Amino acid sequence: MKKTGIFITFEGIDGSGKSTQVKYLANRLMTLGREVVLTREPGGSTGAEEIRSLVLEGAPERWSAETEILLFTAARRDHMEKLILPALEDGKIVICDRFADSTRMYQGLTRGDLRSTVDSLTDLMIKRQPDLTILIDMDPELGHRRAKARNTKEERFEDFGVDLQRRMRGGFLQLAKEFPDRIRIVNGNQSVEDLSEEIYGVVQETLL
Repeated sequence: MKKTGIFITFEGIDGSGKSTQVKYLANRLMTLGREVVLTREPGGSTGAEEIRSLVLEGAPERWSAETEILLFTAARRDHMEKLILPALEDGKIVICDRFADSTRMYQGLTRGDLRSTVDSLTDLMIKRQPDLTILIDMDPELGHRRAKARNTKEERFEDFGVDLQRRMRGGFLQLAKEFPDRIRIVNGNQSVEDLSEEIYGVVQETLL
C-alpha cells in the first residue's frame, strides 16, 4: 500500500515572503531525507502555467472576478491532476505557493461577494484540501511596497493598490478563524531566518 503524502500550502498578501519561505522549508525537509515537490499557483503544470500569464499580466480590469474564478479553477484542476495528486499518491510532501484560499480572497471576497461560488467550484472540481496552510501575516503597506519593488510583468493584482492588500489581510485572518484545524498564522514582520524557524516549528508540531 502506498504511503499518503502531505500537502502544505502557503498563503498571505502580496509581498509577504511566501516564495522565499516555501523554498526554505522545502530545502530543510529535503536535508532530512524527505521527498519534496515544490510548486505554485496559478501554475505548476503546463496548462496551468499558460493560464497564469492570462490572469497575472495585463490591466487590472482585464477580467471580471467571475471570469477569474473560472480561470483559476481550470488551472487548479489541471495542477491537481498532473502534479499534486500523483505526488501525494507517491507519498511525497507537496509544498504549494498559494492555493484555493487565495481565490477565496482575491475573487471571492475582495472583488465581490463571490465566496459561495469559489467554495462550490472547489468542492466540485478540486475536492482535496491542504493538510496544513501556513498564513504569513504582515503589514499590508510593507507587503505592497515589497511586491511593487519586484518590478515584474506579473503585477496585475498589485496594481489594484494597497487597499486591496488591507482587505485581503482581514479576509485571510477571518479565514484562519473559519479553518482553525488547517490554517496556522505566523508573523511575517520578522527576519527571513526567524520566520523560517517559526514555520518549521509549526510544520514539525502539526505534521512531522
